[in-house]
Amino acid sequence: MKRILVTGGAGFIGSHLCKRLLNEGNQVICLDNFFTGLRTNVETLLANPNFELAEHDIINKFDTEVNEIYNLACPASPPHYQYDPVKTLKTSVLGIINMLELAKKYNAKILQASTSEVYGDPLVHPQIETYWGNVNPIGIRSCYDEGKRCAETLMIDFHRQYNLDTKIVRIFNTYGPRMNPNDGRVVSNFIVQALRNQDITIYGNGSQTRSFQYVDDLIEAMTRMMATDDSFIGPVNTGNPGEFTMLELAQKVIDLTNSKSKIVFCPLPSDDPKQRRPDISLAKEKLAGWEPRIKLEEGLKKTIEYFASIV
Repeated sequence: MKRILVTGGAGFIGSHLCKRLLNEGNQVICLDNFFTGLRTNVETLLANPNFELAEHDIINKFDTEVNEIYNLACPASPPHYQYDPVKTLKTSVLGIINMLELAKKYNAKILQASTSEVYGDPLVHPQIETYWGNVNPIGIRSCYDEGKRCAETLMIDFHRQYNLDTKIVRIFNTYGPRMNPNDGRVVSNFIVQALRNQDITIYGNGSQTRSFQYVDDLIEAMTRMMATDDSFIGPVNTGNPGEFTMLELAQKVIDLTNSKSKIVFCPLPSDDPKQRRPDISLAKEKLAGWEPRIKLEEGLKKTIEYFASIV
């Protein structure tokens, strides 16, 4: 039995990961400061004697003996990470330093949940791991984008300097049950608006593209990445190479919810990427043939069912 720390464990992705790790017979310590995470996300896990929930902010040191660390803690949607940009940057930078020091102390393996935002508004399409990105260092998204880029640097340097077993996954747009309905992300926005028969808000002309992976596919990729041997650090893209325009997604959500919503267009926010799609060749090669299995329509139906129960 492994003892595994999951930071941001009460969040959307973290709660799914905690459940998966418990189901595999591990001890799981879920760390969260509940800024965006919710106790209700892990409520069903509290009865499991191998599950421990601790309220803690990773910008402060934390000490417990562990075998593995999954570092997911950081607000990840624009309204949340722009609410306190300095704190967002601290979470990415001080947080990963504290987790790396913990991993070093107990010789634990550590995985960093990085992001496709390290590519910024990409000039290379689809995005491959060797692409360095096109990021504005002083824009309104920089606190998140540059914080995640700095965290990747620290992961690599702890590996080089201390021979620590580090792993980096770059997560592309992910959706599924337990998304926060107020997180401002496109999937949750569209579904909530459609269920309420409100106008569906598209920023720009709707031609900008995203690729969407269902949360179960991401969790599979993360656990496979943690299981790779010490020689493979990453970074590795985890996402869906299927690409949709915002207009296509909005129409699909309207159709699946039988909504009376109309589509309205608003000005595009600053630094919003025009296109986003991962090249997952490396993931297929290194993660035992991993690729997303859940089709968009199937995943949207499950997500709509969840949102219908809470909004």
